[in-house]
Amino acid sequence: MKSSNSYTYIFVIAMAIVSALMLSVLKISLQERQEFNKLLDTRKNVLKTVGALKAGMSDMAIEELYQSKFRKNVVTDTEGREREYYIYGSSDSPEGYVLPVSGKGVWSTINGFIALESDWNTVRGISFYDHGETPGLGGEIEKDFFSDRFVGKKIFRDGKLVSVTIAKSKLTKPSEHAVDGLSGASLTTGAVNRLLRDDLEAYLGMLKEPDREE
Repeated sequence: MKSSNSYTYIFVIAMAIVSALMLSVLKISLQERQEFNKLLDTRKNVLKTVGALKAGMSDMAIEELYQSKFRKNVVTDTEGREREYYIYGSSDSPEGYVLPVSGKGVWSTINGFIALESDWNTVRGISFYDHGETPGLGGEIEKDFFSDRFVGKKIFRDGKLVSVTIAKSKLTKPSEHAVDGLSGASLTTGAVNRLLRDDLEAYLGMLKEPDREE
């Protein structure tokens, strides 16, 4: 009887150890996959803002294009904090720049990127990829039809940063510095207006170059 009990105890302990090891390996594996997916999602949205992301691209193709066409750089903002941004194309002759933007939305932190042409003034593209805004309302900020409205807009007017403003409704007349709003999403679009202005202000020292086209 004593021998049988010992065998049972040993078996239970061994199974507990094996189960713990399996769970640890699975956790590490899942964590690595989650980190990879998060990094890949960032890469996709950086490519998307400059129009380099194509339908059906494989993960490998996305990584290769990112590595060949983008270089991460760091700038010190007006508050002395270091901020990362991306140079698109060669350092000697950049095709554009991609700036991370983020801020508090209605229900979550909204994260995205805004790409500028080499003139540091014209919007090449914009992408919001990580948020918890209401689907069908504020969540529409991630849709292509909305981000397409920003392409070609200007962030400077008469040498002053004005950003690009999302109107409360449809614009009554064309504007280089504003886009049509989203119906029923005034709180989210108001938050996007603030975060865009705040983050572009933070990059202002880098953006205001003497040879920038107005």
